[in-house]
Amino acid sequence: MTSPIYNASIPVFRQMLGSLKDILAKTEAHATARKLDPDALLQARLFPDMFPLARQVLIACDFAKGVSARLAGAEVPSFPDAERPGFADLNERIDVVLAFIEGLPVEQFADAATRQVTIQPGTPREKQFVGEHYLLHYGLPQFFFHVTTAYALVRHNGVELGKRDYMGKY
Repeated sequence: MTSPIYNASIPVFRQMLGSLKDILAKTEAHATARKLDPDALLQARLFPDMFPLARQVLIACDFAKGVSARLAGAEVPSFPDAERPGFADLNERIDVVLAFIEGLPVEQFADAATRQVTIQPGTPREKQFVGEHYLLHYGLPQFFFHVTTAYALVRHNGVELGKRDYMGKY
């Protein structure tokens, strides 16, 4: 059985989380080679009112697991965040999220396009979506924003990356 919503979500999350993991590896290697404090990169921001690199990665992971779980009609797992996550913490989070989303059976996405999704995005006010709209107009754009911002932060801080690094393996 195939599901268009599954095909438009899980493989995309898998690809981009894999690229994020590779970007983090290059970032850590960059810090080591230049004898930089890893926290200087992990706490780097593009602008003072934006989240730092480590938080961008955690939020991307949160969107991948949350969107996937809601579309599959599953409980959204909660993972505790380290107070000041390091590269190992971020890689572990990506691995845990990948294991979770890869464990969601495609059959659970059978009615995902029409499933009602209710979220509370940082406010007490609820937002309601139909599954397809939730994925295409909210979940994926949010996820890509945080992956792209993580890439931009790292690139801005001198890590040699290109489009292939962003795209990952597809």
